[in-house]
Amino acid sequence: MSGPRTGRLYGVGLGPGDPELVTVKAARLIAAADVVAFHAAQHGRSVARGVAAPYLRAGQVEELLVYPVTTGTTDHPGGYQGAIDEFYEAAAARLAAHLDAGRDVVVLAEGDPFFYGSYMHMHKRLAHRYPTEVVPGVTSVSGAAAAVGRPLVERDEVLTVLPGTLPAEELAEWLATTDSAAVLKLGRTFGNVREAFDAAGVLDRALYVERASTDRQRTLPLADVDPATVPYFSLALLPSPLTGPTPGPEQHDEAVPRTGEVVVVGLGPGRRAWTTPEAAEALAAADDLVGYGPYLDRVPANPRQTRYPSDNRVEAERAAHALELARSGRRVAVVSSGDPGVFAMAAAVLEVAERPEYAGVPVRVLPGLTAAQAVAARVGAPLGHDFAVLSLSDVRKPWDVVVDRLRHASAADLVLALYNPRSRARPHQLAEAQAVLLEGRKPDTVVVVGRDVGGPEERVTVTTLGEFDPETVDMRCCVIVGSSQTRVSRAGAVYSPRTHSDAS
Repeated sequence: MSGPRTGRLYGVGLGPGDPELVTVKAARLIAAADVVAFHAAQHGRSVARGVAAPYLRAGQVEELLVYPVTTGTTDHPGGYQGAIDEFYEAAAARLAAHLDAGRDVVVLAEGDPFFYGSYMHMHKRLAHRYPTEVVPGVTSVSGAAAAVGRPLVERDEVLTVLPGTLPAEELAEWLATTDSAAVLKLGRTFGNVREAFDAAGVLDRALYVERASTDRQRTLPLADVDPATVPYFSLALLPSPLTGPTPGPEQHDEAVPRTGEVVVVGLGPGRRAWTTPEAAEALAAADDLVGYGPYLDRVPANPRQTRYPSDNRVEAERAAHALELARSGRRVAVVSSGDPGVFAMAAAVLEVAERPEYAGVPVRVLPGLTAAQAVAARVGAPLGHDFAVLSLSDVRKPWDVVVDRLRHASAADLVLALYNPRSRARPHQLAEAQAVLLEGRKPDTVVVVGRDVGGPEERVTVTTLGEFDPETVDMRCCVIVGSSQTRVSRAGAVYSPRTHSDAS
């Protein structure tokens, strides 16, 4: 017989600092872990935890691993190395206790776990005892090169990565003989590092990057840096001599016009997992986010982006604002819930974009999961055959038009997905719609009501057209009214057969 299942150990790289540079796999593992461990200096603040914060969930066990000493002195009998070794042994024992109990443990690592990272000390002590997986991350070197907009190496060039803790003479030898270099572990070593670049004759083309990819990022020539301002999370770069100076993100020539665009994005009806990767990419790339306030609140905050929330009834004004921003060169994402083309912002933006002043502004529409699909999936497949989607709102069309369309759709025996079913301003109309449908449909017709599907207040009810109570419905609901063919299985699933009963 095999022994009891142990937990699995993950060394997860977080990238250089921007939470958007955390890989999809890393984010998934962080959210799923029973235990999340991270290192910190004596002050107890963990950079790694800050980067991972958007992906943590309530109820996870957090193991804060505080170094006994970093750059200071220690009275440990074994000196600095003895204190650090003892700390790593104790930290490994703490994580092993969780693993032995069957809990999966994620150890967070800035950058890449195997690139000058603290995780490797846990790996050496635990990987031979437990199932282990290492998830690579974007290194600080890659993040810094992107920050200054300079390629590190091309063709047959050699990149050398060096710790700033080496003696200045040894650093200078490496720097004088390599094509490109990155020197890490600055902070208190900065004076020696600068001296080494100068001695190697390459100080004039060396660059300094601090806290790459974060909102505190700083870049400037290495020769201009004040040593007193240099934190540990910084590095010195010697870019490829073949590329020459090129404008980086912070040196963009504002005289050159940028090409803006409007992308209308659907978030899906609820949970973040229902936002498509294509939509997430457009949101991440945007300079500005425009939308109804509660929908914008669903998009994770990013300090480099500007948000423009507005009321839900100003679609035309919102669209014009987005197009004006894009006309000035901004990349604008207009945010909708569900699918932007289903009773949402896509039509509003395209309608306003017809104005002559916006003739040159490109507009793209990205699809999203719409509420009818989410509600249908929760109960089975009520939309498995022909169906119609109608809005019961009379804000943009007369109520008699709504009633006429309901009668025709009902007469055609289509499954109906009803959006905007009932609001405070029009509490009576859903009951009127129910009465209209009962003119031609049996009281035992299946009805599904989904509220906040995919959200924290999700509620799904299966009832009948005769028993259905309109008073239980609000604007956060989507109502699906079955056809004569829609049925409920013995297992409780609602579906509309793909083959009609009258088919030969």
